[in-house]
Amino acid sequence: MIIETKGLTKQFGNFKAVDGISFGVSEGEIFGLLGPNGAGKTTTIKMLITLLAPTSGEAYIAGADIKNNKRKVRENIGVVFQDPSLDDELTGRENLQFHAILYRVDKSKREGKIQEMLKLVELEDKADILVKNYSGGMKRRLEIGRGLLHEPKVLFLDEPTIGLDTQTRRHMWEYIERLNKQHGTTIILTTHYIEEADYLCDRVAFVDHGKIVALDTPDTLKKKMGGDIIALKVKGSPNVAIRKFNRISWIKAAAIHDDLINLTVENGDRRLPEIVIFAQKHGIAVISTDIRKPSLEDVFIKYTGKTIRDEEGNWKDAMRLRHAAWSGGRK
Repeated sequence: MIIETKGLTKQFGNFKAVDGISFGVSEGEIFGLLGPNGAGKTTTIKMLITLLAPTSGEAYIAGADIKNNKRKVRENIGVVFQDPSLDDELTGRENLQFHAILYRVDKSKREGKIQEMLKLVELEDKADILVKNYSGGMKRRLEIGRGLLHEPKVLFLDEPTIGLDTQTRRHMWEYIERLNKQHGTTIILTTHYIEEADYLCDRVAFVDHGKIVALDTPDTLKKKMGGDIIALKVKGSPNVAIRKFNRISWIKAAAIHDDLINLTVENGDRRLPEIVIFAQKHGIAVISTDIRKPSLEDVFIKYTGKTIRDEEGNWKDAMRLRHAAWSGGRK
């Protein structure tokens, strides 16, 4: 394991942002921390990269203790932060030069490494343009190149595609995947994009309210759902209908998502006619049906009872209430 955490906890006053999490990451793995904003992902990353001291617990990166050997940890990691951290008034090359000096890259190798990184992130022809004239995707690629300049063993990507359009986000996924496969870089990825984690990660840890509630490969997590998902749109209240469907013994799970009733069953094609007949007998008017394989979103619902979007909304509401309390209710 190139990363090990044991009971890692971070508390701010009475609030536990990270609550005793433990996991390990193998060398060369893409490991995802998946959850809504406010779940504890970024706080976990900040502890691992030594920007925050843990309240309790332990963590090691390449054998170095994050509490007692910060310098060694920092020598072994590269970081792409969630918020942009480039100097817009410098060129791409100048940003890399500044970082190389900070990380004490050998002067005799510095220019060669900078050119290597520019080629790696496909910015050779844009190297001498001011960063303020870069697109969002170009800036992200430059930040990744900067994070790799001192040859770290682990690269941390905190919400690397946030704020990017769908097409650019997809290009970033392909780029991150290629980087991992060609260079063997261990990557720790935090994201609240379900499809991003599914596409990129060898393993995923679901983080909810500061705790890891599930951890495995995306495929294994989806297989643990136990079958297909039959989505039903019904006339009237889905809450009333779902209570009736819960009487069926072979339905493994039932949940409401976006006003649809999602039923987890084995052999969905065979069970669908039975579900429709049951609905007719019990006064449930089915408007539409759909059968699909489980997604990571379904897994998150299984372990938390909510979608990531629901959790996003709850977190934003909590932040608004907290801000109102701090400001004495002033708008």
